[in-house]
Amino acid sequence: MATFMTEDFLLESEMAKRLYHNYAKALPIIDYHNHLQPEEILHDRSFSNMTEIWLEGDHYKWRAMRACGVEEKYITGDAGDKEKFLAWAGVVPQLLGNPLYHWVHLELKRFFDIELLLNEETAETIWQQGNKKLEKMSAETLLEMNNVEFIGTTDDPTDNLQDHMDLQDLEAPYKVAPSFRPDKGLHIEGDHFVSWIAKLAKVTNQTISTYDDFLEALYERIDLFDELGCRASDHGLKEMFCEKSSLEEVRSIFSSRLDGKKLSSIDVDQFKTYTLLKLAKKYSEKNWVMQLHIGPLRNNNTKLFKKIGPDSGFDSIGDSKLAEPLSNFMDTLEQEDLLPKTVLYGLNPRDNYIISTMAGNFQSAEFPGKVQFGTAWWFNDHIDGMEEQMKLLANVGSLKNFIGMLTDSRSFLSFSRHEYFRRILCNILGDWSKRGLVPDDVELLGEYVQEISYFNARNYFGLSRVGVK
Repeated sequence: MATFMTEDFLLESEMAKRLYHNYAKALPIIDYHNHLQPEEILHDRSFSNMTEIWLEGDHYKWRAMRACGVEEKYITGDAGDKEKFLAWAGVVPQLLGNPLYHWVHLELKRFFDIELLLNEETAETIWQQGNKKLEKMSAETLLEMNNVEFIGTTDDPTDNLQDHMDLQDLEAPYKVAPSFRPDKGLHIEGDHFVSWIAKLAKVTNQTISTYDDFLEALYERIDLFDELGCRASDHGLKEMFCEKSSLEEVRSIFSSRLDGKKLSSIDVDQFKTYTLLKLAKKYSEKNWVMQLHIGPLRNNNTKLFKKIGPDSGFDSIGDSKLAEPLSNFMDTLEQEDLLPKTVLYGLNPRDNYIISTMAGNFQSAEFPGKVQFGTAWWFNDHIDGMEEQMKLLANVGSLKNFIGMLTDSRSFLSFSRHEYFRRILCNILGDWSKRGLVPDDVELLGEYVQEISYFNARNYFGLSRVGVK
């Protein structure tokens, strides 16, 4: 193992090594978008075994196991935890070239001091050694081991937020804040919509019978999220939309949906456009960041979706039209000086040039890098994807103002992906220096590394406001 993942892993030049070890390695982590559960942080969850901490809820691993022919009982089924771990161990050697192979061994090394390659022969040893280490680990110790400074969870407007309220009083070297994810309130066409409106009415203690009631309830939740230190919204969009309409039209569409009437695709897009524009203006008033995750085609395997549910490894990349609706949407806000700081994430790499150049259309002297081409996301979250995203950003924009990495994960072990990202960043800059494309100036390049790895995100999300010093 020592010859595979050394301390200079992914660092292919002397400059890259200097940049990582002297400028990146010791920096704190700002994980501004993830799917950790606030109650697990609040109650300092401990983990019984390696399956519980490593495989639970991780649809990246589940998807890889299915690709290698593992029965569902050993993935999300009723097999025992050790059986599931052994099944996973048998899959890992089949994943060369997949980022999971790197992540697995980086996590074993960083959290469990294990340098063995995971396979069927080493599985029993790693199971025993890992479980022994877990006896002294918990959510809190894992966050502190990773030098995590800020955690932005992903929260529905109907969540009661009590855990976040209690977290405000937690004495810890890190800060936890909610992020506003109102997807279920935007997707008016979904079967869930009417019942979700009832949940929103209950949590805001009001009747929601009109569109105006609906907006008022959302605004009330935004105010509460803001009081709890929220710094960002997040929106998962299958496709971008910008179908203009009037308030009266949207009021009618909302009422029709509550009455059980069928909506046209134009009705749906009018509702989504009008509502997201109203929300974006509110985010601008709060100085929040608006994150748009664009392009997933979800729940493709109907049979297994019905059996297991969403976020279980049945999603892929969509290919809907993007440039014109995204431009029109952002321009509508910009014309009123109400475009918030915005991060654009694209799932289809075909759209990378569209997104990176679109971000450049709406920058501002008030804040460098106001509109961000977000880090390589989901199916692009690997060496090639991260290199492409950063090199493209450098080509058409400003790499130095990039806000860097996030985990987008449900696992407390995933913070090591920040190390993975930082190593890749340092290697890119080191390679450019070696090839004479940038100055051979370690202080200049080190400044890039530190700002992209930490300081830019800290400033972009205004974290001093939520208590991070």
